[in-house]
Parts: sequence; structure tokens; C-alpha cells
Amino acid sequence: MSVDTMSSDDLRDAMVDQLVADHAAKGLTMRPEVEAALRVVPRELYTPGVPMEEAYRSDTAVVTKRLGDETVSSVSAPWLIAEMLGQAADALTGGLHGRHVLEIGSGGYNASLLRELVGPSGSVTTVDIDPEVTERAVACLAVAGYGDVSVVCADAEQPIDLGRCYDLIIVTAGAWDIPAAWIAQLAEDGVLVVPLRTFGMTRSWALRRVGDRLVSHSQRLCGFVAMRGTGAHEMRYVDIAAGVHLRLDEGQQVDPESVGGLLSQPQEQAWAGVGLPPRSVLADLDLWLAARLADEVDQFVVLSAQQEAVDAGIVAPAWRFGTPAALHEGTFSYRSTLRWTDDTFDLGACAHGPDAAAAAGRMAGHMRAWVDAGEPSPVLHVLPAGTPDGALPAGTVLDKRHSRLVLTFTSA
Repeated sequence: MSVDTMSSDDLRDAMVDQLVADHAAKGLTMRPEVEAALRVVPRELYTPGVPMEEAYRSDTAVVTKRLGDETVSSVSAPWLIAEMLGQAADALTGGLHGRHVLEIGSGGYNASLLRELVGPSGSVTTVDIDPEVTERAVACLAVAGYGDVSVVCADAEQPIDLGRCYDLIIVTAGAWDIPAAWIAQLAEDGVLVVPLRTFGMTRSWALRRVGDRLVSHSQRLCGFVAMRGTGAHEMRYVDIAAGVHLRLDEGQQVDPESVGGLLSQPQEQAWAGVGLPPRSVLADLDLWLAARLADEVDQFVVLSAQQEAVDAGIVAPAWRFGTPAALHEGTFSYRSTLRWTDDTFDLGACAHGPDAAAAAGRMAGHMRAWVDAGEPSPVLHVLPAGTPDGALPAGTVLDKRHSRLVLTFTSA
């Protein structure tokens, strides 16, 4: 049967089959209730005007609104929705059935999946700052048969319904900080699932409330349309060479010409001297490097590059969409592409500048330490702004507008 002749049910089942296989390839298991919801909700009703086969691509978000060249609203990629719903269900004792859920960032599709998951005794409220988005969500939900989802147009930086608490708050927009309103609206032991930027790198964190703080239960690599409204925080990019950029998200100040000049100097390469299997979670390593280097170097930044710049040999990053990098005493270093030997790979670092060999060696040493420590996963603690240093857990501290984040690591 060709794609052109497949029904929406066939396409939906094929999409979910692919998602289940993708989970298994990552060492994850899709929860049965999440799989069941994905097989029921008609995704094509939330992507009108888009070819049905595109609506059911497992790896692709469908853009629903742009302002100029900027995407401001989309129906998220199914693989990411499935992983975040799994995070939520895993973190909530007893799962999602009967729960009361607030979704921040509305498109309708995710809200309908949540409605399936919470069942008749639960409830779903979805909120978005953009009236065009909420009007569209109302219309799509009604057509799909989920008219009992409450749709609110508001800036979710403030409480949505004073005095009401939710078992789950799930955010489908990229956040830079966690406002007090989100914690205040969570029930004790409630869970917040949020794509949060830390050190310029976004992860979907499942965070459980414990008193006035949050502690992470899991995290996944992800990317999202940026938060709008009073919670917005601009990510800055500076060009340091043709097709090569630095991502500045925590107030860093960089002279692009001086950094670009470093790239013209000879490159030093260092290797960690390890042999890792393909399934190693290098997103965890990147946060480990951020935590370690942020305390040691002048500035921790994130390097990204166009494919043309990589092909030209200007830089050789581990991942061209964002890899850890550091500026220290006039030297630039970054995590480099992997070196494969049969079915294992080694971790490397490149550096340019007057102290390039030492800088590359320092980064390679931190990577080797991560492997020696058992490839630990990050744990994120979120505490209110103003929490005294003595009341923070041991770890790397990152201060935001409303909160103090502490990143620690536990062995896998």
C-alpha cells in the first residue's frame, strides 16, 4: 500500500509503530496508555491544510504560525510529544489517569492526548498568550471531539486560576526560567514537565515538587518554539566566522572578531582515550561539561555551525546544532567530532589559541572523568530566587530571574 492510498488510521498506526521502535532504539519503553492515546487522536485535524502524510511524520513539527521568519506556534513533532508524555506519566505516582493538567503553550493536539490520558475523572486546561492560537485550538478540539478541554488565552507567567492546583503542568514552549506561579499552581508531589534552557542547552525536564522547590525525575534532549510574553528571554547569537556561531544565553559578552581570529590559528586536538558504545547519552556529557567548565573558564558558550562550515573544515563540532565550547585567557575550545574504531567511539576536543594544547586537554580530561564516573545523568534542583547559598544542594549554580538552579550528577 502506497502512502497516497493509506487512510488516516493506517498512517496513524504507522507513525505510532515508528515511535515505539524509536523508543526502543533509545533504550526507552513507551507506556501502553501513551501508545493507546497516540493511536486514537486524529492528528490531521490539528494540521489543516497540511498533506496527511506530513501530519503523520513521526520526526517533524508542523508550523502553524510565523511572525516574519520566526516560528511562534507549531504542532510539536510526535516523537517529542510521546517522550514528554512518558516523562509526565513516569514521574507521577500512579500515572496520569484522573489527574488535573495545565498545558502551557496550546495547539490542541497535545491537549487532546492529555484528555485521553486523564480520562473522564480528570481535566485538561490549555493556555496560550496568542488569541489566534487559542481560537484555532478551540476550533480543532471541537472538530476532533474534545470540546471539554478548557482553553484560556493568557500569559502563563501569572497564575491561570487563582487558588487552583494541578497535578501536572506541561509546558510546550521553550522556557529560560521557571516563574513562581508554576510552582505555586502545582499540587504537593505534582510534576512540571518543561523544556528549560540551562547554559544555552534545552532539555525537557520532568520536575517533581517538594515543598517550595523542584527536583528532576528525568530529562530528554529537545527543542521548542521560544516562550513569549513576560517570560521571554532572548537567545543571542554572534557570528565568529562564515557559517559559525556562538550561542549566548546567560549574559555572556564576546568579541566575535577576536574569537573568529582564533579559528585561523593552528588547531590542537586531544582525545579522552575511551571506547564508548553507540547508545551512550552524550546529551548528559554536554551538561557535565557545562557544569565543570562554567566554574573554570572565563566563559562557557555553545558553538553551532552550518554544514558548509563543517565541510570546509572551519570547525569540527560534535553536533553542529549545539556543542559545548569555552573561552579562557584568549583560547577557544570545543567538544569535537567523534573518532570511531569498529563499534566504539572516542571523545575529542579541539582548541585554537596560545594555550590550545592545554585547553583541549582540559576538556578531554573532563570527558574522561565523566566516563570514569559511570557516565552520570544530570539532576536539576530548582529553588526560589534569594535562597541563601548555604541552603543550596552541592552542585553548579545557575541564577535566573525567578529561581536558582543547581545541577548535580548521579551515576547511571
